[in-house]
Amino acid sequence: MAKDLSVDDVVVLHNSNRLSARLLPCDVLARVAPSAHQAAAFEVALAQQLADTGSPVAALEPRVEPCVYERDGFSVTLWTYYEALSDRDVSPADYADALARLHAGMRSLELATPHFTDRVAEAEGLVASRDRTPALADRDREILSNTLRSTVLAIAGRGAPEQVLHGEPHPGNLLNTKSGLRFIDFETCCRGPVEFDLAHVPESVTKHYPNVDHELLRECRGLVLAMVAAWRWDPEDQLPNGRRAARELVSALRDGPPWPALDGVWRRFEGPSR
Repeated sequence: MAKDLSVDDVVVLHNSNRLSARLLPCDVLARVAPSAHQAAAFEVALAQQLADTGSPVAALEPRVEPCVYERDGFSVTLWTYYEALSDRDVSPADYADALARLHAGMRSLELATPHFTDRVAEAEGLVASRDRTPALADRDREILSNTLRSTVLAIAGRGAPEQVLHGEPHPGNLLNTKSGLRFIDFETCCRGPVEFDLAHVPESVTKHYPNVDHELLRECRGLVLAMVAAWRWDPEDQLPNGRRAARELVSALRDGPPWPALDGVWRRFEGPSR
């Protein structure tokens, strides 16, 4: 695998449902997941098409073949490593501009993607099964189930235009680099209204994004809160402080609309975002 890359050291950068590691001295980012994880080949194909549009995304490593490497039951993809500018905040206007440019590039893609309702169905399956979410209390289960169902119906009723989306363009999936802002992690890419993506970003960012349907955005925020809460109740979820996050998310839903943006919930306990 990638015989031309020299690797003497590995620095783990992130380890949850997938592992990201910096390979040195070749300075490459490796993303590793169990082979049962089917998103790797999709992400490679997506990255290649987005690079051709000039979209603000992380690039594949140019020194090796753009493909998925299979080793010992794991899928490995190799990406350009970007040094993050940790001492420089991203302005909401720049964030919104980068996301708008990403959406513009995605509108030209010729790639089959799941619909956002397919992801909702996955969350509904978790919530509906006591075996899969044994720690979820009955009244919280009912809140999540009702919110998932009602918000999807409300979103469908708006009849908004749909396109390919990032799926989770929250701050954790945005790199601030010397070459500009770049989005990463496209395993949750799906098709839907742009407001579904906007429901993942800070409220201050949506104020700079053009032509937002704010009623639709409010429904998408409730949907996203319920979906993220469902993932956190999965016993296999590896996000640090996941259960605490789940409780805060359900609490926000219990308060009823208008629902807060995700970053508002995270600030309640200063925990990690997905």
